[in-house]
Amino acid sequence: MRNLISTGSDFEKTAGYSRAVVQGDFCFVAGTTGYDYKTMIMPGDIADQTRNCLATIDQAIKDAGFERSDIIKANYIITKAEYADVVFPILGEFFNGIRPAATMIVAGLIKPEMKVEIEVTALRQTA
Repeated sequence: MRNLISTGSDFEKTAGYSRAVVQGDFCFVAGTTGYDYKTMIMPGDIADQTRNCLATIDQAIKDAGFERSDIIKANYIITKAEYADVVFPILGEFFNGIRPAATMIVAGLIKPEMKVEIEVTALRQTA
């Protein structure tokens, strides 16, 4: 059974995507930028954007019925290589003890204020 998870963001409607899709024991969380989706404000600071990404992902995972510890893969996109030194400790704290397989790339994002985008895949753990 397929279950679609939304933040309620207008972006999701306009671009035709879901924040997360649950299919079986997998949860695929879409690339998530640093907006605070309650206020639709994008902070200017890369650290704050990263924390917002992770908070949105955390909520999507929870809404989908998964735990943060179910995350097995993470992809990170940053717009400048020097941001890595700021982002790494935040990711290390968030993923403490989980340590998913991960990839970080430097690339442009669709809006100039976006400095980081994160997507994750989770697999429900079985006993």
